[in-house]
Amino acid sequence: MEDKAQLLSRALLQLEELSGTEIRRAVQSIDDLHTTRTVVTDGAGTALFDSHEAGEGKLLLFPEVCTALEGQNVFYSRYRNTAVESRVALPLMQGGNLLGAIYLMEYNEDQGRLVSALETNVLRISIALEGGIILFSSGFSAAFTRRLRRILNSMQKMRDGDYAQKIRLRGHDELAHLASEFNILAERLDDSEQKRRQFVSDASHELKTPLATMKLLSDSILQNEMDRDTQREFIEDIGREADRLGRLTQKLLQLTKLDSAIAEEREILDAVPTVRKVVRALQPLAELRKISMECSWEKECIVMSVEDDLHQIVFNLTENAIKYNRDGGWVGITLYKTENDVILVVADRGVGIPADAMPHIFDRFYRVDKARSRAAGGAGLGLSIVHDMVERNYGTIHAEPNPGGGTRFTVTFPLFELPEME
Repeated sequence: MEDKAQLLSRALLQLEELSGTEIRRAVQSIDDLHTTRTVVTDGAGTALFDSHEAGEGKLLLFPEVCTALEGQNVFYSRYRNTAVESRVALPLMQGGNLLGAIYLMEYNEDQGRLVSALETNVLRISIALEGGIILFSSGFSAAFTRRLRRILNSMQKMRDGDYAQKIRLRGHDELAHLASEFNILAERLDDSEQKRRQFVSDASHELKTPLATMKLLSDSILQNEMDRDTQREFIEDIGREADRLGRLTQKLLQLTKLDSAIAEEREILDAVPTVRKVVRALQPLAELRKISMECSWEKECIVMSVEDDLHQIVFNLTENAIKYNRDGGWVGITLYKTENDVILVVADRGVGIPADAMPHIFDRFYRVDKARSRAAGGAGLGLSIVHDMVERNYGTIHAEPNPGGGTRFTVTFPLFELPEME
Protein backbone atom coordinates (compact mmCIF):
# COMPACT_ATOMS: atom_id res chain seq x y z
CA MET A 1 0.00 0.00 0.00
CA GLU A 2 2.77 2.49 0.80
CA ASP A 3 4.50 1.63 -2.48
CA LYS A 4 1.26 2.26 -4.35
CA ALA A 5 0.83 5.65 -2.64
CA GLN A 6 4.41 6.63 -3.50
CA LEU A 7 3.86 5.55 -7.10
CA LEU A 8 0.70 7.67 -7.34
CA SER A 9 2.48 10.59 -5.69
CA ARG A 10 5.22 10.60 -8.32
CA ALA A 11 2.61 10.41 -11.11
CA LEU A 12 0.63 13.35 -9.71
CA LEU A 13 3.67 15.55 -9.24
CA GLN A 14 4.30 15.29 -12.98
CA LEU A 15 0.91 16.89 -13.79
CA GLU A 16 0.72 20.53 -14.75
CA GLU A 17 -2.29 21.01 -12.53
CA LEU A 18 -4.22 19.00 -9.98
CA SER A 19 -7.68 18.60 -11.39
CA GLY A 20 -10.18 15.81 -11.19
CA THR A 21 -9.81 14.92 -14.86
CA GLU A 22 -6.01 14.92 -14.80
CA ILE A 23 -5.88 12.97 -11.57
CA ARG A 24 -8.33 10.36 -12.92
CA ARG A 25 -6.20 9.96 -16.03
CA ALA A 26 -3.06 9.54 -13.90
CA VAL A 27 -4.79 6.98 -11.68
CA GLN A 28 -6.01 4.99 -14.64
CA SER A 29 -2.53 4.98 -16.17
CA ILE A 30 -1.14 3.06 -13.18
CA ASP A 31 -1.83 -0.61 -13.78
CA ASP A 32 -0.80 -1.85 -10.30
CA LEU A 33 -3.02 0.58 -8.44
CA HIS A 34 -5.81 -1.72 -7.34
CA THR A 35 -7.48 -0.27 -4.27
CA THR A 36 -10.93 -0.22 -2.79
CA ARG A 37 -10.88 3.55 -2.57
CA THR A 38 -8.47 6.22 -3.78
CA VAL A 39 -8.77 9.88 -2.73
CA VAL A 40 -6.68 12.94 -3.65
CA THR A 41 -7.33 16.21 -1.80
CA ASP A 42 -5.99 19.73 -2.02
CA GLY A 43 -4.19 21.46 0.78
CA ALA A 44 -7.45 22.30 2.53
CA GLY A 45 -8.75 18.73 2.55
CA THR A 46 -11.26 19.06 -0.26
CA ALA A 47 -11.48 15.96 -2.43
CA LEU A 48 -10.16 16.63 -5.96
CA PHE A 49 -10.60 12.98 -6.84
CA ASP A 50 -12.50 10.15 -5.21
CA SER A 51 -12.73 6.71 -6.80
CA HIS A 52 -16.18 6.41 -5.22
CA GLU A 53 -17.08 9.77 -6.84
CA ALA A 54 -19.43 10.50 -3.96
CA GLY A 55 -16.83 12.54 -2.13
CA GLU A 56 -15.48 14.70 -4.96
CA GLY A 57 -15.71 18.40 -4.18
CA LYS A 58 -16.44 17.69 -0.56
CA LEU A 59 -14.31 18.32 2.48
CA LEU A 60 -13.00 14.93 3.64
CA LEU A 61 -11.73 15.13 7.21
CA PHE A 62 -10.60 11.53 7.56
CA PRO A 63 -8.16 11.23 10.46
CA GLU A 64 -5.55 9.84 8.08
CA VAL A 65 -6.01 12.78 5.67
CA CYS A 66 -5.75 15.32 8.46
CA THR A 67 -2.51 13.75 9.64
CA ALA A 68 -1.12 13.69 6.09
CA LEU A 69 -1.99 17.40 5.63
CA GLU A 70 0.18 18.05 8.68
CA GLY A 71 3.11 16.60 6.75
CA GLN A 72 3.22 13.08 8.21
CA ASN A 73 2.86 9.68 6.60
CA VAL A 74 0.15 7.38 7.92
CA PHE A 75 -0.26 3.64 7.51
CA TYR A 76 -2.16 1.05 9.45
CA SER A 77 -3.84 -2.26 8.81
CA ARG A 78 -6.41 -4.15 10.82
CA TYR A 79 -8.28 -7.40 10.60
CA ARG A 80 -12.02 -7.12 11.07
CA ASN A 81 -15.04 -9.15 9.96
CA THR A 82 -12.97 -11.80 8.15
CA ALA A 83 -11.23 -9.15 6.01
CA VAL A 84 -8.03 -7.11 6.18
CA GLU A 85 -8.55 -3.35 5.94
CA SER A 86 -5.44 -1.31 5.16
CA ARG A 87 -5.21 2.50 5.00
CA VAL A 88 -2.37 4.76 3.95
CA ALA A 89 -2.12 8.55 3.64
CA LEU A 90 0.80 10.75 2.76
CA PRO A 91 1.30 14.45 1.98
CA LEU A 92 1.73 15.57 -1.64
CA MET A 93 4.76 17.87 -1.49
CA GLN A 94 6.49 19.84 -4.25
CA GLY A 95 9.39 22.20 -3.60
CA GLY A 96 8.57 22.24 0.07
CA ASN A 97 4.97 23.32 -0.58
CA LEU A 98 2.02 21.22 0.48
CA LEU A 99 -0.21 20.60 -2.54
CA GLY A 100 -2.58 18.16 -0.91
CA ALA A 101 -2.82 14.60 0.34
CA ILE A 102 -3.22 11.09 -1.05
CA TYR A 103 -5.47 8.60 0.72
CA LEU A 104 -5.70 4.91 -0.21
CA MET A 105 -7.95 2.29 1.39
CA GLU A 106 -8.00 -1.42 0.58
CA TYR A 107 -10.51 -3.98 1.84
CA ASN A 108 -9.09 -7.46 1.11
CA GLU A 109 -11.28 -10.46 1.89
CA ASP A 110 -8.74 -12.95 0.53
CA GLN A 111 -6.18 -11.81 3.05
CA GLY A 112 -8.92 -11.88 5.67
CA ARG A 113 -9.72 -15.49 4.89
CA LEU A 114 -6.00 -16.29 5.07
CA VAL A 115 -5.71 -14.59 8.45
CA SER A 116 -8.89 -16.32 9.62
CA ALA A 117 -7.56 -19.70 8.55
CA LEU A 118 -4.26 -18.95 10.22
CA GLU A 119 -6.07 -17.84 13.33
CA THR A 120 -8.10 -21.06 13.35
CA ASN A 121 -4.98 -23.18 12.86
CA VAL A 122 -3.17 -21.35 15.64
CA LEU A 123 -6.15 -21.90 17.92
CA ARG A 124 -6.28 -25.58 17.11
CA ILE A 125 -2.54 -25.98 17.58
CA SER A 126 -2.73 -24.08 20.87
CA ILE A 127 -5.54 -26.31 22.12
CA ALA A 128 -3.62 -29.42 21.05
CA LEU A 129 -0.45 -28.14 22.71
CA GLU A 130 -2.29 -27.25 25.89
CA GLY A 131 -3.90 -30.69 25.93
CA GLY A 132 -0.54 -32.33 25.36
CA ILE A 133 1.07 -30.21 28.07
CA ILE A 134 -1.72 -31.09 30.50
CA LEU A 135 -1.40 -34.80 29.73
CA PHE A 136 2.41 -34.67 29.96
CA SER A 137 2.27 -32.66 33.19
CA SER A 138 -0.23 -35.09 34.70
CA GLY A 139 1.88 -38.10 33.72
CA PHE A 140 5.09 -36.46 34.90
CA SER A 141 3.48 -35.37 38.17
CA ALA A 142 2.12 -38.87 38.80
CA ALA A 143 5.51 -40.47 38.04
CA PHE A 144 7.36 -37.90 40.14
CA THR A 145 4.94 -38.36 43.04
CA ARG A 146 5.22 -42.14 42.83
CA ARG A 147 9.04 -42.03 42.81
CA LEU A 148 9.11 -39.49 45.63
CA ARG A 149 6.68 -41.60 47.68
CA ARG A 150 9.05 -44.57 47.39
CA ILE A 151 11.87 -42.46 48.78
CA LEU A 152 9.71 -41.14 51.63
CA ASN A 153 8.51 -44.65 52.52
CA SER A 154 12.11 -45.85 52.70
CA MET A 155 13.04 -42.85 54.87
CA GLN A 156 10.19 -43.67 57.26
CA LYS A 157 11.36 -47.28 57.51
CA MET A 158 14.91 -46.08 58.17
CA ARG A 159 13.57 -43.76 60.86
CA ASP A 160 12.04 -46.82 62.54
CA GLY A 161 15.43 -48.53 62.59
CA ASP A 162 15.35 -50.56 59.38
CA TYR A 163 18.67 -49.59 57.77
CA ALA A 164 18.61 -52.33 55.14
CA GLN A 165 16.46 -50.22 52.82
CA LYS A 166 17.31 -49.98 49.13
CA ILE A 167 15.66 -47.66 46.63
CA ARG A 168 15.86 -48.78 43.02
CA LEU A 169 14.97 -45.92 40.69
CA ARG A 170 15.87 -45.93 37.03
CA GLY A 171 17.07 -42.88 35.17
CA HIS A 172 19.65 -40.17 35.65
CA ASP A 173 17.52 -37.37 37.06
CA GLU A 174 17.77 -35.69 40.45
CA LEU A 175 15.48 -38.24 42.14
CA ALA A 176 17.60 -41.13 40.86
CA HIS A 177 20.70 -39.34 42.19
CA LEU A 178 18.91 -38.76 45.52
CA ALA A 179 18.00 -42.45 45.69
CA SER A 180 21.61 -43.41 45.02
CA GLU A 181 22.85 -41.13 47.80
CA PHE A 182 20.14 -42.52 50.09
CA ASN A 183 21.32 -46.08 49.39
CA ILE A 184 24.90 -45.11 50.22
CA LEU A 185 23.73 -43.47 53.46
CA ALA A 186 21.61 -46.52 54.32
CA GLU A 187 24.58 -48.84 53.79
CA ARG A 188 26.77 -46.70 56.03
CA LEU A 189 24.12 -46.49 58.74
CA ASP A 190 23.53 -50.22 58.54
CA ASP A 191 27.27 -50.84 58.76
CA SER A 192 27.55 -48.43 61.69
CA GLU A 193 24.64 -50.11 63.44
CA GLN A 194 26.20 -53.54 62.95
CA LYS A 195 29.52 -52.26 64.30
CA ARG A 196 27.74 -50.63 67.24
CA ARG A 197 25.95 -53.83 68.14
CA GLN A 198 29.14 -55.83 67.75
CA PHE A 199 31.00 -53.28 69.86
CA VAL A 200 28.39 -53.44 72.63
CA SER A 201 28.44 -57.25 72.50
CA ASP A 202 32.24 -57.44 72.56
CA ALA A 203 32.55 -54.79 75.27
CA SER A 204 29.97 -56.57 77.42
CA HIS A 205 31.82 -59.84 76.98
CA GLU A 206 35.18 -58.32 77.81
CA LEU A 207 33.79 -56.58 80.89
CA LYS A 208 31.89 -59.66 81.99
CA THR A 209 34.96 -61.93 82.06
CA PRO A 210 37.02 -60.08 84.72
CA LEU A 211 33.88 -59.32 86.73
CA ALA A 212 32.87 -62.98 86.74
CA THR A 213 36.39 -63.98 87.76
CA MET A 214 36.43 -61.44 90.59
CA LYS A 215 33.00 -62.61 91.77
CA LEU A 216 34.11 -66.26 91.73
CA LEU A 217 37.30 -65.52 93.65
CA SER A 218 35.56 -63.38 96.24
CA ASP A 219 32.85 -66.04 96.77
CA SER A 220 35.55 -68.66 97.20
CA ILE A 221 37.20 -66.56 99.89
CA LEU A 222 33.92 -66.01 101.73
CA GLN A 223 32.53 -69.54 101.46
CA ASN A 224 35.64 -71.65 101.99
CA GLU A 225 38.00 -71.99 104.86
CA MET A 226 41.51 -71.37 103.49
CA ASP A 227 44.85 -70.48 104.89
CA ARG A 228 46.29 -66.99 104.79
CA ASP A 229 48.62 -67.68 101.85
CA THR A 230 45.77 -69.01 99.73
CA GLN A 231 43.64 -66.01 100.61
CA ARG A 232 46.50 -63.71 99.67
CA GLU A 233 46.88 -65.52 96.34
CA PHE A 234 43.15 -65.14 95.62
CA ILE A 235 43.21 -61.47 96.58
CA GLU A 236 46.19 -60.90 94.26
CA ASP A 237 44.21 -62.55 91.45
CA ILE A 238 41.31 -60.21 92.20
CA GLY A 239 43.70 -57.27 92.03
CA ARG A 240 45.06 -58.38 88.67
CA GLU A 241 41.52 -58.74 87.31
CA ALA A 242 40.69 -55.27 88.67
CA ASP A 243 43.77 -53.85 86.93
CA ARG A 244 42.72 -55.57 83.73
CA LEU A 245 39.21 -54.16 84.09
CA GLY A 246 40.68 -50.71 84.66
CA ARG A 247 42.85 -50.94 81.53
CA LEU A 248 39.87 -52.09 79.49
CA THR A 249 37.72 -49.27 80.84
CA GLN A 250 40.44 -46.74 80.04
CA LYS A 251 40.68 -47.98 76.47
CA LEU A 252 36.91 -47.84 76.06
CA LEU A 253 36.98 -44.25 77.29
CA GLN A 254 39.69 -43.48 74.76
CA LEU A 255 37.59 -44.95 71.95
CA THR A 256 34.55 -42.97 73.10
CA LYS A 257 36.64 -39.82 73.11
CA LEU A 258 37.88 -40.52 69.58
CA ASP A 259 34.38 -41.35 68.31
CA SER A 260 32.91 -38.17 69.75
CA ALA A 261 35.44 -36.15 67.68
CA ILE A 262 36.38 -33.95 70.62
CA ALA A 263 38.68 -31.35 69.14
CA GLU A 264 42.08 -31.04 70.78
CA GLU A 265 44.57 -28.39 69.89
CA ARG A 266 47.30 -29.74 67.66
CA GLU A 267 50.79 -28.35 67.83
CA ILE A 268 53.85 -28.33 65.67
CA LEU A 269 56.35 -30.72 67.23
CA ASP A 270 59.40 -32.80 66.45
CA ALA A 271 58.58 -36.52 66.56
CA VAL A 272 62.15 -37.51 67.51
CA PRO A 273 61.94 -36.66 71.27
CA THR A 274 58.66 -38.59 71.54
CA VAL A 275 60.20 -41.70 69.95
CA ARG A 276 63.23 -41.42 72.25
CA LYS A 277 60.98 -41.14 75.31
CA VAL A 278 58.99 -44.24 74.32
CA VAL A 279 62.12 -46.29 73.62
CA ARG A 280 63.58 -45.29 76.97
CA ALA A 281 60.35 -46.24 78.79
CA LEU A 282 60.01 -49.66 77.09
CA GLN A 283 63.67 -50.62 77.14
CA PRO A 284 63.36 -52.42 80.53
CA LEU A 285 60.42 -54.50 79.22
CA ALA A 286 62.50 -55.55 76.21
CA GLU A 287 65.49 -56.40 78.40
CA LEU A 288 63.36 -58.73 80.55
CA ARG A 289 62.85 -60.92 77.50
CA LYS A 290 66.31 -60.24 76.06
CA ILE A 291 64.79 -58.54 73.00
CA SER A 292 67.17 -56.21 71.21
CA MET A 293 65.84 -52.82 70.13
CA GLU A 294 67.42 -51.20 67.08
CA CYS A 295 66.49 -47.52 66.68
CA SER A 296 67.35 -44.87 64.13
CA TRP A 297 65.88 -41.46 63.39
CA GLU A 298 66.58 -38.38 61.34
CA LYS A 299 66.65 -34.86 62.69
CA GLU A 300 63.71 -32.44 62.47
CA CYS A 301 60.87 -34.80 61.65
CA ILE A 302 58.29 -32.07 62.17
CA VAL A 303 54.59 -32.98 62.28
CA MET A 304 51.38 -31.28 63.40
CA SER A 305 49.71 -33.51 65.98
CA VAL A 306 48.36 -33.84 69.50
CA GLU A 307 51.44 -34.77 71.53
CA ASP A 308 49.58 -37.31 73.66
CA ASP A 309 48.25 -38.99 70.50
CA LEU A 310 51.71 -39.24 68.98
CA HIS A 311 53.10 -40.72 72.20
CA GLN A 312 50.24 -43.24 72.39
CA ILE A 313 50.74 -44.30 68.76
CA VAL A 314 54.47 -44.94 69.15
CA PHE A 315 54.01 -46.54 72.59
CA ASN A 316 51.28 -48.99 71.53
CA LEU A 317 53.06 -50.14 68.38
CA THR A 318 56.38 -50.59 70.17
CA GLU A 319 54.80 -52.30 73.19
CA ASN A 320 52.95 -54.74 70.91
CA ALA A 321 56.18 -55.48 69.03
CA ILE A 322 57.78 -56.44 72.36
CA LYS A 323 54.81 -58.25 73.97
CA TYR A 324 54.02 -60.43 70.95
CA ASN A 325 57.62 -61.31 70.18
CA ARG A 326 59.86 -64.26 70.90
CA ASP A 327 62.34 -64.26 73.76
CA GLY A 328 65.65 -63.01 72.40
CA GLY A 329 63.87 -61.46 69.44
CA TRP A 330 64.37 -58.15 67.66
CA VAL A 331 62.39 -54.88 67.36
CA GLY A 332 63.31 -52.11 64.94
CA ILE A 333 62.07 -48.52 65.17
CA THR A 334 62.87 -46.15 62.33
CA LEU A 335 61.84 -42.52 61.94
CA TYR A 336 62.69 -40.61 58.77
CA LYS A 337 61.31 -38.00 56.44
CA THR A 338 60.78 -37.69 52.72
CA GLU A 339 59.98 -34.65 50.61
CA ASN A 340 56.39 -34.51 51.87
CA ASP A 341 56.02 -37.01 54.72
CA VAL A 342 57.33 -38.15 58.08
CA ILE A 343 57.39 -41.95 58.27
CA LEU A 344 57.54 -44.12 61.40
CA VAL A 345 58.29 -47.82 60.94
CA VAL A 346 57.93 -50.30 63.82
CA ALA A 347 58.99 -53.83 62.84
CA ASP A 348 59.61 -57.05 64.70
CA ARG A 349 60.71 -60.61 64.01
CA GLY A 350 58.12 -62.25 66.20
CA VAL A 351 55.38 -64.74 65.45
CA GLY A 352 53.77 -62.45 62.87
CA ILE A 353 50.16 -62.08 61.82
CA PRO A 354 48.39 -64.60 59.52
CA ALA A 355 47.47 -63.28 56.09
CA ASP A 356 43.74 -63.88 56.64
CA ALA A 357 43.82 -61.83 59.85
CA MET A 358 45.72 -58.86 58.39
CA PRO A 359 42.61 -57.01 57.06
CA HIS A 360 40.97 -57.13 60.52
CA ILE A 361 43.75 -56.15 62.89
CA PHE A 362 42.43 -52.58 63.25
CA ASP A 363 38.89 -53.77 64.08
CA ARG A 364 37.78 -53.26 67.65
CA PHE A 365 38.11 -56.30 69.94
CA TYR A 366 39.75 -58.31 67.17
CA ARG A 367 42.53 -60.57 68.41
CA VAL A 368 44.68 -62.81 66.24
CA ASP A 369 45.33 -65.30 69.03
CA LYS A 370 42.71 -64.82 71.74
CA ALA A 371 44.41 -67.02 74.31
CA ARG A 372 47.79 -65.33 73.83
CA SER A 373 46.26 -61.85 73.80
CA ARG A 374 44.27 -62.49 76.96
CA ALA A 375 47.35 -63.82 78.69
CA ALA A 376 49.22 -60.66 77.69
CA GLY A 377 46.45 -58.48 79.04
CA GLY A 378 45.13 -57.38 75.67
CA ALA A 379 41.49 -56.80 74.74
CA GLY A 380 41.90 -56.19 71.01
CA LEU A 381 41.55 -52.42 71.33
CA GLY A 382 45.13 -51.16 71.11
CA LEU A 383 45.53 -51.20 67.33
CA SER A 384 42.03 -49.82 66.86
CA ILE A 385 42.92 -46.87 69.09
CA VAL A 386 46.19 -46.38 67.18
CA HIS A 387 44.34 -46.44 63.85
CA ASP A 388 41.80 -43.82 64.99
CA MET A 389 44.50 -41.58 66.47
CA VAL A 390 46.58 -41.73 63.29
CA GLU A 391 43.62 -40.75 61.13
CA ARG A 392 42.62 -38.01 63.55
CA ASN A 393 46.05 -36.46 63.05
CA TYR A 394 45.84 -36.59 59.22
CA GLY A 395 48.02 -39.70 58.91
CA THR A 396 47.75 -43.23 57.57
CA ILE A 397 48.82 -46.59 58.98
CA HIS A 398 49.62 -49.78 57.11
CA ALA A 399 50.57 -53.28 58.29
CA GLU A 400 52.37 -55.95 56.31
CA PRO A 401 54.51 -59.02 56.94
CA ASN A 402 58.12 -58.19 57.75
CA PRO A 403 60.57 -59.70 55.21
CA GLY A 404 62.62 -61.15 58.07
CA GLY A 405 59.58 -62.61 59.83
CA GLY A 406 57.11 -60.91 62.10
CA THR A 407 55.14 -57.77 61.27
CA ARG A 408 55.98 -54.31 59.98
CA PHE A 409 53.78 -51.27 60.79
CA THR A 410 54.26 -48.08 58.76
CA VAL A 411 52.74 -44.80 59.94
CA THR A 412 52.85 -41.77 57.63
CA PHE A 413 52.23 -38.16 58.69
CA PRO A 414 52.40 -35.03 56.51
CA LEU A 415 55.73 -33.25 56.93
CA PHE A 416 55.35 -29.76 58.39
CA GLU A 417 58.16 -27.50 57.27
CA LEU A 418 59.06 -24.63 59.55
CA PRO A 419 59.78 -21.32 57.83
CA GLU A 420 63.46 -20.42 57.80
CA MET A 421 64.44 -17.52 60.03
CA GLU A 422 66.25 -14.70 58.25
